[in-house]
Formats: sequence, structure tokens, C-alpha cells
Amino acid sequence: MKAAVLHATQGDFSLEDIRISGPMAHEVLIEVRASGLCHSDQHVATVDTGHPLPAVLGHEVAGVVIATGTNVGDLQHGDHVVTAPIHHCGRCTTCRRGRPFQCRDRAFTARSAESAPRLSADGQPVEAFLGIGGFAERVVVHEHLVVKVPQEVEFDRACLLGCGVVTGAGAAINTAQIRPGDTVAVIGCGGVGLNVIQGALLAGAQRVIALDTQETKLELAQTFGATDVVNSSITDPVAAVRELTGGVTHAFEVVGLKPTTQQAVAMLEMGGTVYLIGVHRPGATIEVTPFGDLMGQQKGLRGVAMGSANPQIDIPRYAELYLQGRFMLDELVSRHISLGSINEAYAEMASAGVARNVITDFSK
Repeated sequence: MKAAVLHATQGDFSLEDIRISGPMAHEVLIEVRASGLCHSDQHVATVDTGHPLPAVLGHEVAGVVIATGTNVGDLQHGDHVVTAPIHHCGRCTTCRRGRPFQCRDRAFTARSAESAPRLSADGQPVEAFLGIGGFAERVVVHEHLVVKVPQEVEFDRACLLGCGVVTGAGAAINTAQIRPGDTVAVIGCGGVGLNVIQGALLAGAQRVIALDTQETKLELAQTFGATDVVNSSITDPVAAVRELTGGVTHAFEVVGLKPTTQQAVAMLEMGGTVYLIGVHRPGATIEVTPFGDLMGQQKGLRGVAMGSANPQIDIPRYAELYLQGRFMLDELVSRHISLGSINEAYAEMASAGVARNVITDFSK
């Protein structure tokens, strides 16, 4: 099959023919119809995180099941599905408590060392990023990473449900558990940040302030319901937020930088919490004052993984809300691209107001 393969950090993706194995026990083979370009993939491609290379990145996948291995549960040929990279065993204490995003045995979904690799080229293994490897014509994944969706949801919209949507909206609804009357700041208005905004509004937030350095992204934030926007490149973001609210209940950092994280802490009201969604560089640190910020102001700082989502519950819920006209997916799709134009598309994401570019043409 064709796949976009990354051989070196800060290198380009190259379109190559590689081999994909058939599904083993508890695995499904999916024909990919749409694959979203997430910033997490770009982070791995540009920052040395220690991830094995060569690799096929990509994890926001929507497609059709074309084969199943043995012992697969309720997935079958012809199902429309999305992938969600929440690796979980389903049997540990946290999984049984409904927190698969905190599974204690995430290796459960991986193949054993003795098994053939899912992807290979010239007889050598090729890593499938997050157990998916979605920048390709097909993926073979563990059934725990696959969720059925209604056929009425177009593939280019559906693929966003498995990461950008559950991460953003889930951070607001599941992690922060926003309540009516709460005030919210969202720093970074890409695909995930836009979903934080609409998730916060669904949960009843009274005021949602969007912050970014690009006017095009702030315009998108208003489309998604932000009550206020702040261009951080021309306005002091902390002063602006505090002038609007006196301090917010919840601040979501969706950029992954030390300065914006510390700004988020400074934006909080007493007792407020910062939620870290943006991916920081390995070894990065931030500075807070335990006596002043954490004890004196009783502020909280919390990391968020995949929107604290239970994918089998949350993804169908967002899909149904979309079909009811109560959740925005169409507006998240900025452009359809081909698999071979992935390098140009990522360059565009770095410089333009793009929510999500989505691969829908895998023939070139």
C-alpha cells in the first residue's frame, strides 16, 4: 500500500509502497477514507521525542472495516469507523472505573515481540504511530482503538472525532467538568482549541475567551461561539482576560509553550485550574510559586490526556450531536488534500489559520 513515511526528525514525509500485515486476534483492517493532519504528528516529525523511525504517522482516521481477525467483538466488514488512540486493556482498575485514558496496561493493544510487525518495508519494521499509522491507504489496529460511527457522518468529518474533538471538547466537559456560569480562557485556537470552545459552551460556560496570535484563527473561534477574542501578539493576554473577567475559572493551554502556560496560570481567579493540552518539548519545565499560586491562590495545574475520554461513549455522543445540528464538524475541515501533498499541507498549518487539513485522496 501507499504510505507517507518519515525517516528522520525534521525530514520530509516520502510517499512509498510498504507492506501491511493482515489482522491478528482482536485486530481489524480498515480502508482509510480520511485522515486528519494533527499537530501531534507534526510535533513528532519536527522534535526529537525518541519515537522510533522510520514511521508512518497519523492517527485521526475514518474508514471502512474490510477484514477482522479472530475474537473481534462487535466490529464487522462494512462498518464505518474512526480510530481513537486511547490504548487500554479494559480490565485493569482504572479501565473498570471508566477511565481508559489512565489505563495501567497500555501495551495490551500492541503486538508481541514475537509477532510480525504491522507495517514493514524491505523486510524491516516500520513503526505505526500511536498504534495506528493513519497516513496510509490502510491501517491494521487493535479493536480497542476503533469506534463505530453513523454512516450519515461523512468520513472527512468523522476522522476528527477520534482525536481533535474528544481531546478538546472532552477537556472541557470531562476533565474540567465546566458548570453553568463558569468563565473560560482558551489559549490556541487550532483544531483542538476550537473544540475546547464548543465543549465549554455545551457544558454551560458563561464566557469563553479565545486567545491566539492569528486573526484568522480568532475569526474561527468566534464562529465556534467564543464570546470574546484576544490577539496575544498585540495585546497583553493576561491583562485582557483579567479586565474582562477578573480571572477565569478554567484556562486551557493548547499551544505547548512555557510562556503561554505561565500566562494561563496568571489568568486564573482564586481556586481556578489550568489544563495542559498542548504538547511540550521533552524536558520542558514551567515555573509556578507553590506558596503564592498553589497555596495562597489555591490554583490548580492539571495535565490532560485525550480529553479524559471514554471513546466508546464519547465519540458516538459527539457524532449524534453533530447530526442533530448541535455540534460543529463541517467548519473544522479547512481543506482536502492528497497523501502526496502532506509536506506542503503541514507547512501551511504552521503559517496560516488552519483548523484541520484532511487527506481524502490516497491515490497520489
